[in-house]
Amino acid sequence: MLLVTGGAGFIGSNVVAALNDAGRSDVVVCDFLGNDGKWRNLAKRQLVDIVPPAELMDWLKGRKLEAVIHLGAISATTATDGDLVFETNFRLSMRLLDWCTAAAVPFIYASSAATYGDGETGFDDDASLPALKKLRPMNLYGWSKHMFDLAVAGRVANGDPLPPQWAGLKFFNVFGPNEYHKGSMMSVLARRFDDVKAGRIVQLFKSHREGIADGDQRRDFIYVDDVVRVVMWLLATPSVSGLFNVGTGKARSFRDLMLAAYAAHGTRPNIEYIDMPEQIRGAYQYFTQSEVDRLHRAGYNGGFTTLEDAVKAYVGDYLDRPDRFR
Repeated sequence: MLLVTGGAGFIGSNVVAALNDAGRSDVVVCDFLGNDGKWRNLAKRQLVDIVPPAELMDWLKGRKLEAVIHLGAISATTATDGDLVFETNFRLSMRLLDWCTAAAVPFIYASSAATYGDGETGFDDDASLPALKKLRPMNLYGWSKHMFDLAVAGRVANGDPLPPQWAGLKFFNVFGPNEYHKGSMMSVLARRFDDVKAGRIVQLFKSHREGIADGDQRRDFIYVDDVVRVVMWLLATPSVSGLFNVGTGKARSFRDLMLAAYAAHGTRPNIEYIDMPEQIRGAYQYFTQSEVDRLHRAGYNGGFTTLEDAVKAYVGDYLDRPDRFR
């Protein structure tokens, strides 16, 4: 069996879909379904079980698994409960790492581009302890992910036991189907598509940094299908371990993203720029762009979808349909 933690979430449910599409029905999901409709992310899937996170370690006792894909986390960059975030994102990850080490089970886990903070030190996925210690995450979520990266890197540096395969994936700005339960953490495209479709005004943030135009704040937007391909490649390539950026390597603006949405729907652009809330201005990233050389050197050659093609696929296959779920 394969275990996917966070399997009812955004990226996790897309990984589960890809596993089903590849003929794998022996998939166990660990997640909360809650009351926000997350179950719909799995409504088309075939599973063995859904295990609540609090029961996971007991469920694992005596199990034999092919791999653990650990995507479960509190992923809101606005989270403020430090104890809950640390327990969920760090301590549970450590318990899973220890279990996979003892059971000799491959372990693929989600890190985050949020570990890079404001990007002042760059976006190089150097997994050495000296390199990681230079990073300064700007929010609680990024810090919790960074702490786990440091813990894994410490074991590598000390020659301590690890799973037969371990891979940390620093996801950049992922968008695509099944993100709808994420509320304010959904991509701007998912949040604003109904406005695009109706011809209403779409609001983007003004720039509060000299030399950067309104709406020209840039992110490394990556379509979820590309992320899933990397995960599936790692499952099929157990010889590869390491910490890897997962992005396109090309930063694009929020304005580009929304113009692509208008083009995909055939609607005339209608964008206005509003002041960024003061409470987030000091922690706002104006630029993220992954360096993906290490992933390529490790052997990945799956390529990445262009922003325009990704938006066209998302709009045409999901957002502009009655059933938006994968």
